[in-house]
Amino acid sequence: MAGSCYPGPPVTQDPLLLQFRAEIYHYALCRFRSPGIPDNRYPVPEAAGVSAVEVRGLSRSFDGREILRDVSFTVGHGEVFGYLGPNGAGKTTTIRILLGLLAPGAGEVRVLGRDLASDDDARRRVGVLFENNGLADRMSAAGNLAYYAGLYGVDDPAERIDELLTLVDLADRRDDLVGTFSTGMKRKLGIARAILHRPEVVFLDEPSSGLDPGAQRMVRDLILELSRREEMTVFLNSHHLDEVQRICSTVAILAGGRIRAFDTVANLTAASDRLAVTVSLADPGDRAHACETAMGLPFVAGCDVDGDVLLCTLADPGATPDLVAALVGAGFRIEEVRRSSRSLEEIYLEHVDLAEGGA
Repeated sequence: MAGSCYPGPPVTQDPLLLQFRAEIYHYALCRFRSPGIPDNRYPVPEAAGVSAVEVRGLSRSFDGREILRDVSFTVGHGEVFGYLGPNGAGKTTTIRILLGLLAPGAGEVRVLGRDLASDDDARRRVGVLFENNGLADRMSAAGNLAYYAGLYGVDDPAERIDELLTLVDLADRRDDLVGTFSTGMKRKLGIARAILHRPEVVFLDEPSSGLDPGAQRMVRDLILELSRREEMTVFLNSHHLDEVQRICSTVAILAGGRIRAFDTVANLTAASDRLAVTVSLADPGDRAHACETAMGLPFVAGCDVDGDVLLCTLADPGATPDLVAALVGAGFRIEEVRRSSRSLEEIYLEHVDLAEGGA
């Protein structure tokens, strides 16, 4: 095809827009290449201190309905960042604005310090995986990756394809048609496609959606591996809380159009006005009576029998010794006392409930 940098349909649309529409996209990547610059090299290194992703005062409405309201957060280089929120909260809208597919109503966004809506070179430094994997069922796994490698201008594509098929544990299926793959296998190959050109930031929009638990675990392990091995920033858009707590270093919770929490997972789960304490008794038969005793103490906000232990919530975080003394004084023998951090699920549901209540 005359004038084309790689065989394929004519250059007609923005590559990220094609990708978002789940079509065979990136036909236009060749027009992003600057003369004299190798295809898989980027022209300007980022200045020190520039965040991988930066969102400041972002707002967006559709048909008079406010979807995002004064949203702000940053993502550091090399982080696995979890963007949490219920369905319809505006997570995908945020990603579309970051990628330059939608204009913000107010505020500004930057990826690697650049505006992807107007910076062609910066676009090539980003990978994206939306709900659709962007794969052709009638092509092999290796054939799909080879096609995109040509569009991206990847140096030594055969080596890179072999490397990625091994990384996603599909090397033995390289020549099989993608249409014969399971949903989980297609998702892993889709992730390989998204990182084929070694992007500095990769956006994964609900990568585990619709997968069974085994496939979800495969995807989770793969995300951790690509973060470590590929040394890239991962922006994970998800509502799978267990997945996020396991793999993300930092999270933001979006509910009611606003950021309700933004911190490291460790800080969020450790911070609480009320401390949870797990108490193991020598005699399991005493649990119900001990729970009643604990509930009668003024510094205990709540107590439940949770399996083989008591789970006590203290109104006073410093009252653990008082709880132990009171239970021992009441004749209960204690084997172990442990402080328990709140789960990310508890924190998430608390913020979502507050948002739904109009807070």
